[in-house]
Amino acid sequence: MEAHDGLSAAIAKGARFKGLWASGLSIACSLGYRDANEASWSQLVAVVERIVDSSELPVLVDGDSGFGNFNNARLVARKLCQRGAAGVAIQDSCFPKMNSFVGDRHPLADTDEFSGRLRAVKDRVADAFVLVARTEAFIAGHGTDEALSRAHAYAEAGADAIIIHSRRSTADEILSFTRAWQNRLPVVIIPTKYYRTPISVFHEARVSAVIWANQSMRAATASMREVCHRIMAEQSTAGIEPGIATLEEVFELFKYDELARAEAEYCGPTLKPAERIVGTG
Repeated sequence: MEAHDGLSAAIAKGARFKGLWASGLSIACSLGYRDANEASWSQLVAVVERIVDSSELPVLVDGDSGFGNFNNARLVARKLCQRGAAGVAIQDSCFPKMNSFVGDRHPLADTDEFSGRLRAVKDRVADAFVLVARTEAFIAGHGTDEALSRAHAYAEAGADAIIIHSRRSTADEILSFTRAWQNRLPVVIIPTKYYRTPISVFHEARVSAVIWANQSMRAATASMREVCHRIMAEQSTAGIEPGIATLEEVFELFKYDELARAEAEYCGPTLKPAERIVGTG
């Protein structure tokens, strides 16, 4: 499940997802930027740290195209590794990238140059850090042969898995790829547009992981818009209170009870409340 901040990460964990996708689109939106490399890599890394800390789940980070050449890519990957991310996905788009679903101009990087980016990342990070190569061949208007050619090159460069992406409303391109790929490496998909395809179809195609890449952000956008408009129109929160999270639910999500137990343990029962906060010195 996608996460774009500590709150969405904690909610996804509560829903029993086994891993998180630090979504480039969702993080950009949460920061008030467009998904066109307007947010910097350092801003991404800072958000990922909060996602990791809030969830304690494995986090695969959407690393866009690596924020530049091989040197930028390996720097970003190393910083993400240091902040506790489980891995990074890098796509074969030219820098700056544009969101896959915006417009028709999506030039691809040279295969050899992009393979160099992958090798540079692999040489810089720990062995346990997962490197996923994402090909945008279908997004750029190419066919299955080009997608396969690139995926094979990226496997040779050291990728641990392949994301194959499509903007069609059906999974035809994805299934064409998986049939020909024959599970050389694990395949990861992002069914944002072909969401009507049953999960059973992906199981049969031997897809290893499905990423729900932006639904939490979109749900939050719709809910916040509705609440803001209603409060403005009604000049009251009475009508919306039954439909939003209570403060108690928020406190439970972030384990305020643990803080109370820790205060009792570490501050001791003899200190007055003010002294527990500011100390006695």
